[in-house]
Amino acid sequence: MTTAFTPLDPASLPGSRELLDTRRAARARFEEGPLPTEADEIWRYSRIGELDPGAWTPAPAPAGSAVPAGVAPLLEHVGRRSGLAVTVDGYLVQHDADPDGAQAPSPLVVEVPPGGVVEDPLVICHWAATGESAAFPRVIVRVGEGAEITVIEYHASGPVRAWVDPVTELHVADGGRLTHVTVQELGPAVWQTAFLAADVGRDASLRTANVALGGDYARVRTDSRVTGAGGSAELLALYCGSAEQMHDFRTLQDHVGPKSTSTLLFKGAVADEARSAYSGLIRIRRGAAGTSALQTNRNLILSDTGLASYSVPNLDIEENDVTCSHASATGPIDAEQRFYLESRGVPPEVADRLIVLGFFAEVVGRLPSPGLRAHLSQVIGTKLGVTRG
Repeated sequence: MTTAFTPLDPASLPGSRELLDTRRAARARFEEGPLPTEADEIWRYSRIGELDPGAWTPAPAPAGSAVPAGVAPLLEHVGRRSGLAVTVDGYLVQHDADPDGAQAPSPLVVEVPPGGVVEDPLVICHWAATGESAAFPRVIVRVGEGAEITVIEYHASGPVRAWVDPVTELHVADGGRLTHVTVQELGPAVWQTAFLAADVGRDASLRTANVALGGDYARVRTDSRVTGAGGSAELLALYCGSAEQMHDFRTLQDHVGPKSTSTLLFKGAVADEARSAYSGLIRIRRGAAGTSALQTNRNLILSDTGLASYSVPNLDIEENDVTCSHASATGPIDAEQRFYLESRGVPPEVADRLIVLGFFAEVVGRLPSPGLRAHLSQVIGTKLGVTRG
């Protein structure tokens, strides 16, 4: 039975008058709207029916500003960085600039002025620390005209049972360049319902990569909107589940500007009794002539009980003179690939490791940090039981 969730009182949160008004309006929309169900197409084949919002209470503000000990190892994987912000249960405890934003206890806004170039990644680490609580991290990234930056968001937790609901907005002005990477290594008892919205201007480029490894049920909805002529968006994702995990992805590649491009490549693997779901829509609006949009979802099944339960790409085209394609494939490790390696003296367990890591290499190799790439390859192998040798 679903019970009601009681949000924080907007007046109890810090911020400007404009921010207070925005929070009040958002709370009103939440209270007016019904909760989603599996009857809604965007939630079909999810586990939303298991979520009882009333079972969670908004996480309280941390007692101090200490950074959790578990953050330091994550930062080592990333390597060099231009700046750092850390949130605990959605509250900023360390940051390099003053926050502003909406709909969270401590929203964070990252702004790169026109023409600015940030060489090393900016790292934002979100840590879920309090059991039986709900956290709402909020990040807004604004990249000015001709500016460039890489932002890495890391979601992790201690051994807690929690619900995290992060929202990230990405705005790339004309000629700007943004690489945004999300790494999710939440604990096995954490639920995640994440939303990422992006807007790409004229001749601007956006690359997003979402790596989902942890969580009990972890969902990410990504809405990418290319509004400017010649703008481009590349959407990447890597997810692998074990035990009874479920990773759930829903995407929108929305083209408004003419001669714009987008490519999507999502790759996942499931072992044990894990499941995954993917549905994506390419929308070409009237006036977006000359657009090219591609969408690909590939899944590996590594056990008799693992199930990539839902993989459906879709097209909605309102314009002529466009190039669009979508593809989906799900299956076990290719027996011929395994035989090829074994026939050359490679032990079976090592062969499986090479095949799985090779399957993911197309995504891992595009991540911006060598240390992060090495760490994720190790975690993938461990999760999927293909690390020996």
